[in-house]
Amino acid sequence: MSNKNQYALYVLGILILTLGITLTIQSDIGTSPFDALLVGLSLNVGLTVGSWEIIIALILICCNSLLKRQRPEVLGLLTAFITGICIDMWLFLLHNLITPELWFYKLVCFGIGLVVIGFGTAIYLNTNFAPIPIDRLTLIIQKLTRTNILLSRTLIYFVFLIVATLFNGPIGIGTLLTVCLGGLILNYFMPLTRKVIDTILTNSTTKYDADKNH
Repeated sequence: MSNKNQYALYVLGILILTLGITLTIQSDIGTSPFDALLVGLSLNVGLTVGSWEIIIALILICCNSLLKRQRPEVLGLLTAFITGICIDMWLFLLHNLITPELWFYKLVCFGIGLVVIGFGTAIYLNTNFAPIPIDRLTLIIQKLTRTNILLSRTLIYFVFLIVATLFNGPIGIGTLLTVCLGGLILNYFMPLTRKVIDTILTNSTTKYDADKNH
């Protein structure tokens, strides 16, 4: 029962995360450096945004393996695969539905998306089930540098910002806001969602054990 709830929260977190990513893309004022790279590759090279999510994830899995000096975390590719599918799904559903024209609405759309990304990422990360490779990289750098998620996330964003620029990704004020606030938002949601998820999983395990004894 605990595992079922864990997997359900894991999928829910990814669905929320990818909805936030799609909202930032649709806002048309810039996305996170990583998503800007995905969109830039999609527009200039081909394939869908979700497809590039999977391809870049495979590269990052190899990088993470080298940094940790461990075997590649293949399960992370599963998370990236699900994430890629969800991004393409949300883009298909919201492509014509959410197209803000005025600057104010673009900013609101982006702001909501940025918060939703942080919330969804915190949910699925706290289930401790195969993080997306870029999020695993965040945790690895956090551990290696002995800092917090805010600093490690911001460092990664700056690196991807440079690469995204090379591929003419959608970089704008939204990208700057993500670099400045993305790590802060994730750092805020991590302890909050951890408490809720721990409570849910603990209660489900207790209930299951009680029913089993009866």
